Amino acid sequence: MLTRRELMKNVAAGGAATIALSGAYPRGTAAGPTQAQPAGPEAKRTFKLRYAPHFGMFTNLGGKDMIDQIKFMADQGFTALEDNGLRHRSAKDQDRIGKELARLNMTMGVFIVNMGTGFGTAAFAGPDKGPREAFLKECKESIEAAKRVNAKWMTVIPGRQYTRLHRDYQTQLAVELLKRACEIFEPHRMIMVIEPLNFRDHPGQFLQRTGQAYHLCKSVNSAACKILFDIYHQQITEGDLIPNVDRAWSEIAYIQAGDNPGRREPGTGEINFRNVFAHVHRKGFKGIVGMEHGLSRGGPEGEKALIDAYAAADSF
Repeated sequence: MLTRRELMKNVAAGGAATIALSGAYPRGTAAGPTQAQPAGPEAKRTFKLRYAPHFGMFTNLGGKDMIDQIKFMADQGFTALEDNGLRHRSAKDQDRIGKELARLNMTMGVFIVNMGTGFGTAAFAGPDKGPREAFLKECKESIEAAKRVNAKWMTVIPGRQYTRLHRDYQTQLAVELLKRACEIFEPHRMIMVIEPLNFRDHPGQFLQRTGQAYHLCKSVNSAACKILFDIYHQQITEGDLIPNVDRAWSEIAYIQAGDNPGRREPGTGEINFRNVFAHVHRKGFKGIVGMEHGLSRGGPEGEKALIDAYAAADSF
């Protein structure tokens, strides 16, 4: 069986090319990687932005164990990790992940706070007390998981529309609940990033558009409530990606990528990721770009193609 170092050499030989925070918290929590090209198969690739793979993206090249996958990600030059399901992992696994990230000087990206109330209830837009209190409980339960992996950002899904109320009333109810959640996260200097979801894959969701998320964050007025700008979702819902990034820039704390159609790696669809990434880089983005998508091909070749895709998108 090939060692991880041998696998890394094979990837290189096979052609693997080489958020801004606002409010009371510092704008960016860590310096981004510097631009450089690998000098040879032993040199580590560096990216201009902090791309964060998920577990499962490199099981062929990195192995099935989570820690081995993190090591492989670091070998390829990735400096962050994203794990939507982290809150539901055991404390032991959370500790293992956190220790390895710290050892490799990698940053933890988002995990989802409210799988329970985010997709199936109108916790934010509706007046029913049960779902609203359940969401706040999920927030409190997320704190310890975040501490184990030194996470600063956590995804919050504002749930379904409450169709028996006008949208203006739904919006005010959402603002009130977000303010209560901020009271939970602010003492820990943690940031919930609210994510607009597209109407095609997630019909009936309350939060769909960038401008709507911007309005919510401005109304809440807390450094603990910012926007997760998912390029895939917003290409479907509204397009106009770069102008919308500019309009909402003061409230964008996190970015996710995925091409459309298909929600796979950059270069497989219609989005010009090289231009979008170059734009946010010029604006001084030091946050994380989560790789929240699938792969267009399976096996080792698909994983090599994934690395190549980000190298190409980052080559501005």
